[in-house]
Amino acid sequence: MSIIEAKNLRKEFRINKKKEGLSGAIINLFNPKYESKIAVNDINFSIDEGEMVGYIGANGAGKSTTIKMLTGILTPSSGEVWVNGLIPYKNRIKNNLNIGVVFGQRIQLWWDTPVIESFRLMHKIYEMPKEKYKKNLEMYTELLDLKDLLNVPVRQLSLGQKMRCEIAATFLHDPKIVYLDEPTIGLDIMVKDKIREFIKTLNKEKKTTVFLTTHDLQDIEEICKRVIIIDNGNIAYDGSLDEIKNQFGKHRIIQFKVRNINAEIDNLFEEKKDTISVIYKDGYDLHIKFNGQEITAAGVMNLVSPYCDILDLTIQEPSIESIVKDLYRK
Repeated sequence: MSIIEAKNLRKEFRINKKKEGLSGAIINLFNPKYESKIAVNDINFSIDEGEMVGYIGANGAGKSTTIKMLTGILTPSSGEVWVNGLIPYKNRIKNNLNIGVVFGQRIQLWWDTPVIESFRLMHKIYEMPKEKYKKNLEMYTELLDLKDLLNVPVRQLSLGQKMRCEIAATFLHDPKIVYLDEPTIGLDIMVKDKIREFIKTLNKEKKTTVFLTTHDLQDIEEICKRVIIIDNGNIAYDGSLDEIKNQFGKHRIIQFKVRNINAEIDNLFEEKKDTISVIYKDGYDLHIKFNGQEITAAGVMNLVSPYCDILDLTIQEPSIESIVKDLYRK
């Protein structure tokens, strides 16, 4: 069952075209000119309860605008959107009771008070039963290692400590849907891993739906099975991570360790240049790029082995990061 559904969702902004100089300012005051900027262009998607979906795109692609419409912050220019059966911008209070949101480093915790006071405030705002609040607080404190942070004022925490507390606050009231907009930006690898494991645990135990936008594609690979790519306000791809790798990640790399290499191997590479290509050759190292839809790794080995002694090899699969970079370029 779909918990989030968007149909022909569109957001268009009117931008004031200002002219330069004093005369331009006077003209703009009495006769302003506007142009339209389409941030989200008639997109369609649905997300089932418990799904964890990566929503990715270049800067300015429309990611944050989409989240702001799903949370009710922005009203769509046209189209329809439902979140847990509600129209977000018409039912902001009811919608907000069932969601959690993280917008990068803009935290919801109170700056000058200890972290635990912000958690107690969340307890009151969301009218959580006492036992539920206590149980979640104990669980999240353990999962995110917050014990020594609860009585520290937020302003005294490091970035990583603040984000761990922020993530806990976002999930504290058991929201059905959590929107994460760049939740790991600027964090070190240890904090990222802890946050990723926490999100996966909450999704598994509580069926929390996660809508994640990030430029750190390791977050996507670790957390999400499905990805939606948005480009200039349009959805360019919507499907599984495995499918995007199969569809767009055709090329793989074999890294050979070799010896006694025959110079005639260069003739082989010239003859088979439409199928395989050398990207590095020096001493014992030979790295070959090949199209996995035209030849297998075993086939590449059979071509190379008559010209050298193969000591070892490693097959490098295409990463989601390299695939998305290629899509952005196109």
